[in-house]
Amino acid sequence: MRILLVYPIFPKTFWSYEKILELVDRKVLLPPLGLVTVAAILPQEWEFKLVDRNIRAATEAEWAWADVVILSAMIVQKQDLLDQIQEAKKRGKLVAVGGPYPTSVPHEVENVGADFLILDEGEITLPMFIEAIQRGDTSGTFRATEKPDVTSTPIPRFDLLELNAYDMMSVQFSRGCPFQCEFCDIIVLYGRKPRTKTPAQLLAELDYLYELGWRRGVFMVDDNFIGNKRNVKLLLKELKVWMAEHKYPFRFDTEASIDLAQDAEMLELMVECGFSAVFLGIETPDEDSLQMTKKFQNTRSSLTEAVETIIKAGLRPMAGFIIGFDGEKAGAGDRIVRFAEQAAIPSTTFAMLQALPNTALWHRLKKEGRLRENQDGNINQTTLMNFLPTRPLEELAREYIEAFCTLYDPVQYLDRTYRCFLMMGLPSWKAPAKMPEWVVVKALLIVIWRQGIKRETRWKFWHHLFSILKRNPGVIEHYISACAHNEHFLEYRQIVRDQIESQLAEYLAQGAETPYVLVKEKAEEKAEAVVS
Repeated sequence: MRILLVYPIFPKTFWSYEKILELVDRKVLLPPLGLVTVAAILPQEWEFKLVDRNIRAATEAEWAWADVVILSAMIVQKQDLLDQIQEAKKRGKLVAVGGPYPTSVPHEVENVGADFLILDEGEITLPMFIEAIQRGDTSGTFRATEKPDVTSTPIPRFDLLELNAYDMMSVQFSRGCPFQCEFCDIIVLYGRKPRTKTPAQLLAELDYLYELGWRRGVFMVDDNFIGNKRNVKLLLKELKVWMAEHKYPFRFDTEASIDLAQDAEMLELMVECGFSAVFLGIETPDEDSLQMTKKFQNTRSSLTEAVETIIKAGLRPMAGFIIGFDGEKAGAGDRIVRFAEQAAIPSTTFAMLQALPNTALWHRLKKEGRLRENQDGNINQTTLMNFLPTRPLEELAREYIEAFCTLYDPVQYLDRTYRCFLMMGLPSWKAPAKMPEWVVVKALLIVIWRQGIKRETRWKFWHHLFSILKRNPGVIEHYISACAHNEHFLEYRQIVRDQIESQLAEYLAQGAETPYVLVKEKAEEKAEAVVS
């Protein structure tokens, strides 16, 4: 059986990092971990080819070679996923689809011709698919009624990837999150009981990457890395030894809840294992909005102090912010900007709230009749809200645009990055010195030319660089890398402005007017019910 694995295109997003990747001659930030895991679960006597369309398109020879085409996608990849299903069907191929987006809205992929729907988690549903193929079936839908034990998940087939095209590799230790944020689809897809692999499993994956010659960053893609703190600490204690024995070949980034700041042991272990950055779902500094969306874990202590603790431990914070919660007061965008400045958070994802399919938020808004027609919602920063908010949508959109562009004003970004790295702690270990690759030297020279000579940032750039060299020299490499990120945001903020303004103009031209007074009354009733 010949299997062609196809990964659809991501549109330009916060995470696409095109301008940064260009600096270091990479095509894509992260590989399709789901598809290489699928390849590992399927019978190994089958033949596999993988095409990541973010690198290149499938050739006609690859289409012709395949007996079955398997695709996986997240919601932001929706359009290219649907297009590729149709391309495969034009060529007479059996098509199987899975992943977060098809699992959430299976009818959409079925409507364009997908033959097999391998939904939920593959450890359970892929064996059903294998049995169907071996019986000679040409269609089927496979669903799971329980969550799999991920200690049985095999090592992903990283060998199928075009490794040189990626800036980082991906590994996963856990699935699920213990919290109950109303807008989040992770708990819908993977449950609220975090399930983890064993430390030996994760280290075997790192061994395989090491054998393949990988020596760059690794993203621990867990949606909340510290969801199961006991098991994570067991992993980190073994990973610390592995990293020292292998002379620190990787640096790790991950995602975690803000309560990481309250666990000094966890912070120390992460830094000693080579973790350098962590994405934090802060969402908003407005406590009423956090209560409304059931993100209670963010209300238990000072968010600013929590971020400072994480920085001083030695981790660069990336933060997610959202505008448009029910009951939100005017000026939320300005408050988010002020918080990011006060907390010295260099990189932030910032988006208008979306009601993702089957989340608690989606079900509530559907019941209240507030979902906008023909608006699926996604987590891209260039998309208007897909429901009627409690403030006029025009007011929200304009506030969002201005706040987004302010966050990524190049001078303000440099200032935040500088203040962050001034107070950043350092690990006790030091990786062996080595000559930098030419591509890294070239990237540094480009950043110096653009930010230190060509642009208005020139005086700030040199002042901050020499100050870091004098006051906290151990972070200099990491600091310059964070400065380089500004190359992406400088272009991306204009994309956000253009696309949101275009969608807003279309919305207003249709005569659409959000009945926000009535919506607000409903939201206030719900808020009172939550409090009582």
